[in-house]
Amino acid sequence: MGKFVVKTVKSGIKFDLKAGNGEVIATSEVYSSKASCLNGVESVRKNAPIAAVEDQTAEGFAQQKNPKFEMYTDKAGEFRFRLKARNGEIIATSEGYKAKASCENGIESVRKNAPDAAVEEVEG
Repeated sequence: MGKFVVKTVKSGIKFDLKAGNGEVIATSEVYSSKASCLNGVESVRKNAPIAAVEDQTAEGFAQQKNPKFEMYTDKAGEFRFRLKARNGEIIATSEGYKAKASCENGIESVRKNAPDAAVEEVEG
């Protein structure tokens, strides 16, 4: 079972979504308040299961409506994804993956874990 780990950092408060094995599968932006961070958690819970995947690594890819996962390659050539809410805001991002299949597995893991993930608060 996955969990959202909410923690305070120097510039505010953020969350990591961790899979059952403890691996971080998605990270939020840094929020200015705990309330807005928890709203971000709820947004991921609500949007992840219904979000389409827009594979921006494919030539001539089809644009999807929000909410969506955007899969892309970063400057280092690694595969990453970002989850966008219905309003187009980025609500979670991934680490870099060497293989596209691993990135796709990360998206599936967010879909599977986010809806029922508990929220755990830790000290920064």
